[in-house]
Amino acid sequence: MKKLISVLALILFGAAWIHPQVKTVSQYLSEVQALASRADVKAANDYIDRNHEGILREWIAITEINAPSGQEQQRAKYIESLLRKYHLDDIQYDSAGNLLAVRKAGDGGPVIVFDAHMDTVFQPGLQIKATIRDGKIYAPGIGDDTRNIEALLATIRALNEAKIKTKGDLVFVFTVEEETTFKGVNTYVKGNKGKIDQYIALDGGYEGFTYAGIGINWYRHHFIGPGGHTRSRTPPYSATLPLARAIGRIYQLKVPANPSSSLNIGMLSGSEVVNAKASDAWFSVDLRSTSNEVIADLDRQIKTILDEEAARVGMKVKTDVISKSPAATIPGHRESYLVRISEAVHRVMGFDPPITNAGSNNSSAALLAGISSISTGAGPCDGAHSLAENCDIEPLYKGIKKILLLEVALAGVE
Repeated sequence: MKKLISVLALILFGAAWIHPQVKTVSQYLSEVQALASRADVKAANDYIDRNHEGILREWIAITEINAPSGQEQQRAKYIESLLRKYHLDDIQYDSAGNLLAVRKAGDGGPVIVFDAHMDTVFQPGLQIKATIRDGKIYAPGIGDDTRNIEALLATIRALNEAKIKTKGDLVFVFTVEEETTFKGVNTYVKGNKGKIDQYIALDGGYEGFTYAGIGINWYRHHFIGPGGHTRSRTPPYSATLPLARAIGRIYQLKVPANPSSSLNIGMLSGSEVVNAKASDAWFSVDLRSTSNEVIADLDRQIKTILDEEAARVGMKVKTDVISKSPAATIPGHRESYLVRISEAVHRVMGFDPPITNAGSNNSSAALLAGISSISTGAGPCDGAHSLAENCDIEPLYKGIKKILLLEVALAGVE
């Protein structure tokens, strides 16, 4: 009988990590405030305060290793060399090329994953040199996403320095191909589904966080015609004509602001020489919404426009689906333990956090797999995906402390 009671107690204990007791907002705040007041957590924060210069140097060093999406190996090796110094329990690469590191705890605690992606949008061969002026640091990729890579590395050192022992495992995942295919996060989530209690994607953000993912569909729409020379009488039109008419009509569509939705045509192509009528003219469409129904409705309207403009000039339409990712939502997730404790962490850190449902990063893969997930970040930055990308330096240190508090709040402290 005692053995049966022990087994039942263990089951209930494990379940409590996944479905913690419902609490009021003030109870979450009190819980996190008590954590932040602990001597060991304060010691970890003191470590961060004493090491501003070293954190900054390392942030720059990581950023200056160019890591185009799909070519992250050199940056990964550098991060691995740092992780090897931290006495972690398990450091390895998975089949996608993600770099994984685990700070293990005792048995029975939750498994909390923190993810920062290693790749950038910039071309191979780009020479990156960070510059500092007026309290800001400038470099391609300095914010997206090396600020968050550095935040994870700094929190690991701070946890170790303060000798903090968590009740649950902290898994640090440095992912590949976030900017392009989501190969890294999809591989990791697929291989570990059922083992993860909460998933935190660090990618943008500072004062607040997102708890759901926006749906994103990317297309390349082609108008196919017979082509010909500029002076040819037959056929009379270049395929660029229906393309132009279609783009004009698509931009007249009503795209709702609520639910949050957007539409962009960013790429165009026609013939490859000046004196040819295009036989294949195409344009890209980036369609986004927090509602899958809105995406489906806009898809239908766009298809109608394409078909009508093609028929008008006797041409055909061909559509390439570049990628499709539905809006990633979990019913009731706004009131979940992860979202509530994350809100408390942000408030204890002095933020009045914007909490939104329009994330666009690795958290969506976790949410689509049914894993409670949020996305946030360690510092305010501007100019993402541009050569003029920049971040405020001083707030990063507060952002690192926020991430550390989120780690101990979710994993628990012995």
